[in-house]
Amino acid sequence: MGSIVLYMWMSLDGFVTGPDDGPGQGLGVGGERLHDFLTFDGPDHPGAAHTRDEVGAAVMAEAMATGAVLTGRRTFDLTDGWGGDHHDGVPIIVLTRSPRPASGHVRYVADVHEAAAAARAAAGDRNVLFHGAAAAQALLRAGELDEIALQIVPVLLGQGRRLFDEMPPEHVELDLVRSADGPGMVHLRYRVRRAVDSGGGSATS
Repeated sequence: MGSIVLYMWMSLDGFVTGPDDGPGQGLGVGGERLHDFLTFDGPDHPGAAHTRDEVGAAVMAEAMATGAVLTGRRTFDLTDGWGGDHHDGVPIIVLTRSPRPASGHVRYVADVHEAAAAARAAAGDRNVLFHGAAAAQALLRAGELDEIALQIVPVLLGQGRRLFDEMPPEHVELDLVRSADGPGMVHLRYRVRRAVDSGGGSATS
């Protein structure tokens, strides 16, 4: 069974969006700077996000080789659910406080452990691509997050939504498994050594 891997593009001061993120402005004010490296004119998948530099392309290919997507409800809604298909028709598991009936590739789950188990089962022997800042904290607390892949963009946003705000004081130890320099960006990947608290199982928006 594969790992659940959080993929995030983050400013040097820890923000994954600018301020005032919401409908129609998912990355907040100025947050699009974090995705400046992406283009959407690929010949193989027109409209799909990709990058032309070799290191970034390898990271994107790795993410798109995953067998399922696990996401928080807020991220899912702000992206309009990726039109019901994040990539290649893989199952999408949405962690939410307000589940609704499954639709197409999308399943809604309230319990963190159940959502993680469903995503792992759906992915089979491939990894699970994970999105969402608040959901990442919930999975860390529940001991369900296996790896964190961070793309560090050389900018200080100053305000916005931080990836690991409001975490409890206990340490979460990480092992560095990859460090690669791309044009204007550093790509880091960590394995989570231990979770904060195995008792957290409630959903997050």
